Amino acid sequence: MIRTLITSTALAATLCLPAFAQAQESEPTLSLSESATVQIAPEFATVSSGVVTRADTAQAAVRANADAMSQVFAALRRAGVDSDDMQTAQLSVSPVYADRRQPNQVELTIIGYEARNQVSAKVRDTARVGQVIDAMVSAGANNINGVTFGAEETGDALNSARREAIAALLSKAELFADAAGFELCGIRRMGESSYRPQPVYESRMMAMSDGASTPVAAGELTLTATVSADFCISQ
Repeated sequence: MIRTLITSTALAATLCLPAFAQAQESEPTLSLSESATVQIAPEFATVSSGVVTRADTAQAAVRANADAMSQVFAALRRAGVDSDDMQTAQLSVSPVYADRRQPNQVELTIIGYEARNQVSAKVRDTARVGQVIDAMVSAGANNINGVTFGAEETGDALNSARREAIAALLSKAELFADAAGFELCGIRRMGESSYRPQPVYESRMMAMSDGASTPVAAGELTLTATVSADFCISQ
């Protein structure tokens, strides 16, 4: 008897769930989103650079590359970059083929080997990025992939952007309600979209004089917070 009652109750609850979900979905909803951005000064720069060497054999290419990279690492240390702030980002050896000469040529001729070694160096003084790049190039680096800027602590700035986005979102919802003639009766769902710091570079170029280091403009980092919400509404 008790088991039958429990089973019947569970079945009734199960049957009611779809109806409850449909009722929720049929209720009028206002879906909005807003974004806000804040800018902060970068705290460090990451320089991606390395050495590309070619030789007749793979062993010779690797050996020449290792010798050159040893000089690059030494130059980084002399430039004030800590060993913990250096990381190998790429290491590869691949054959170099001759250009295809004959239309029906099937096999490609190997004419040598190429070794690549790429390092990412974290420069904590953004004013010295150009000097660090020059030191790497002078030591033998012949492949500069780029410079990115970042910050260690972005939580407070990002929270500020979140507050601005939420305030703008609520203001927009009230504007919609006032213009359309309905009432806001609560927030059914609220969420945050993904965000990421984006480096903003200065448009102007710094003048170079004889003997000056490579010009690098750090600019500012832009942090973006996007907030969305579903508001339940009533007439």
